[in-house]
Amino acid sequence: MTGSLRERWTSGRSLRFRVTALVLLVVALALVVIGVAVDLSLDAQLRRDQQSRLDDRAARAGLLVASGTTGTALVDAVDGQGIRAVLLDASGRRVVAPADDPGPPGRPPRAGPGHGRPGGPDLARTVTVPDGTRLLLSVVPGENDAVLARLRVVMTGVGAIGLGVVAVALLAVVRVALRPLDDMTELANDIAAGDRGRRLHPERTDTELGRTAAAFDGMLDALETAQVRAEDAAAEAQRSEARTRRFLSDAAHELRTPVTGVQTLAESLVRHPDADLARRERIATTLVRETRRAGALVADMLELARIEDGAPLERREVDLAELAAAEAERTALLAPALTVRVEGPPTRVWADPSRVAQILANLLENARRHGPAGGTVRLEVGTDGDQGRLDVVDDGPGIPEQDRERVFDRLVRLDDARTRDAGGAGLGLPIARALARAHGGELRAVDNDTVHNDTVDNDTMDKDTVANDRGARLRLTLPLSP
Repeated sequence: MTGSLRERWTSGRSLRFRVTALVLLVVALALVVIGVAVDLSLDAQLRRDQQSRLDDRAARAGLLVASGTTGTALVDAVDGQGIRAVLLDASGRRVVAPADDPGPPGRPPRAGPGHGRPGGPDLARTVTVPDGTRLLLSVVPGENDAVLARLRVVMTGVGAIGLGVVAVALLAVVRVALRPLDDMTELANDIAAGDRGRRLHPERTDTELGRTAAAFDGMLDALETAQVRAEDAAAEAQRSEARTRRFLSDAAHELRTPVTGVQTLAESLVRHPDADLARRERIATTLVRETRRAGALVADMLELARIEDGAPLERREVDLAELAAAEAERTALLAPALTVRVEGPPTRVWADPSRVAQILANLLENARRHGPAGGTVRLEVGTDGDQGRLDVVDDGPGIPEQDRERVFDRLVRLDDARTRDAGGAGLGLPIARALARAHGGELRAVDNDTVHNDTVDNDTMDKDTVANDRGARLRLTLPLSP
């Protein structure tokens, strides 16, 4: 039943109306309680005043009786000002009464309120007269009722006026107090219409509405952040899908050449089984080479996929300069015409040494392919903040600024004219960058700090020419050992 009443009360009514009605109800109840308390207090005070006056008149009557005053003189002396005096005989009948007493002479006095006695036991006094009569003093009936009735009329009028003033004041105060809710409604409508940058920004957050507004702003920020993240994720998914499609297309194109060559060579062997031995050996050698090219490309693609899927790393503290020296020695054995120098102090990094060696091998192979025959490659080791740094610097044609990020894309070769054997499949640098990022580091192409002033005239050479004369500088960064 209570729930049904609450539902009927709250359904279809605004919060402003409910707050105003509830406050007015509380104020009305408070006024009723105050009015009842004032009424009872005033009634008790008036009764105490009547009792005090009765005691004074009884004392005065005693003095008059002691001085010999009796009969009508005695009654007239103490009657008046809300006190009525009646002289009774021994049987209780009137002997002398005031002129305004409603009862006829000889009739017993009417019983007042309380215990059947005139005026009640606390509002009546009796004084014995020596001639056998009794003087009865009592309050005039209804004296307090008139005062209390006027008070009740005044309190009712004042209460009604007060409730009206409180209602008007409440309407204004509640409107101001609930204005943040109107602001929230307006803001919600604006956001629904597309204006999603607005916020409430409450001045105080230690109040209920302030906390609500702050929570509302926080919710909007969270929703907007989630939307931005979702949009970024969708865009990244689209870019990833485009990269995947491009990668598959390029991979298919790269594999087409060696597979076609293998197919052609195999068909040649089948069609000419009686060819001379030298021709058969050349075909077999070429067949093996094409097969290795296809196998190497597939192996690189699988390696890149494993790295991006989070292949585990066996990290430990290693010396980056020592790894660079070991890889330089290996390269010198494979390419004796290439000069590799290692520069820099020992630098302890937290990394998988075999994976770092793979990164360096790819970088040195890239420098060997693009540098001049008999060129020089420098491995410069150092630190950069909390990262260990290794720069691979060659004296080749360099990387134009607009291509310094593109060279790390899969299957990208900047020189489309060079042979595939010389240029490789374009997966060495992407694998090296993926391994660097798996360690929490980075691999990027940066400006070469070494400018050959004796061969380059900065006033006459354009930017690309200067960059080419500088050579390429690939910078590897890895976390320092903790």
